[in-house]
Amino acid sequence: MWVKDKRVWIGAAVVVAVPVAALAWWLLAPLVVDREVQEEFPFSANAEMPEGIPRADAEMVMATMAKMDSEMSEPMTESSSEPAAVKSGQFAGADSFHRGEGTATIYRLADGSGLLRMDDFKGTNGPDLRVMLTPHPDPKSSGDVLQDGYVELGRLKGNIGSQNYPIPDEVDVESMGAVVIYCKPFRVVFSTAQLR
Repeated sequence: MWVKDKRVWIGAAVVVAVPVAALAWWLLAPLVVDREVQEEFPFSANAEMPEGIPRADAEMVMATMAKMDSEMSEPMTESSSEPAAVKSGQFAGADSFHRGEGTATIYRLADGSGLLRMDDFKGTNGPDLRVMLTPHPDPKSSGDVLQDGYVELGRLKGNIGSQNYPIPDEVDVESMGAVVIYCKPFRVVFSTAQLR
């Protein structure tokens, strides 16, 4: 009888331990594991996109061509419109544990689209971090970040390195006051860059 009860208790312990271990890994691993990403400024940034060609497709072709070592037979034409920096700011940590450094710059590209570029970014890693734009000029809390007009640009690609985030066309970048690295499940601000 004791052997049967012991197996039941061991089975129950395994059933409970596996999800608890998975949750613990999801919560704690980002604190000890860095994720580095190094993206170039988009090759297609100053290109005027032909109608019907998405920027992502053009970027892939241009990145591939940039790796080729052969010379072109046709001269390149100069673009009349270079990417223009619209707003910029330096990342700072939200507190003594949630740290951040590097530069955030919003660019207006030749075709009128927007791009957030984070250069030399280094921040505290965490679970499910998101890159947000918010109208609040100095967000300290979840309420500051999630006020009317905020935009989520996507998951943070890496807690170390330079990276790009396209900004949807409908976003008024002039009204944005800060870039925020935000932990979505726990509603915690990790790092902010005030935009000027």
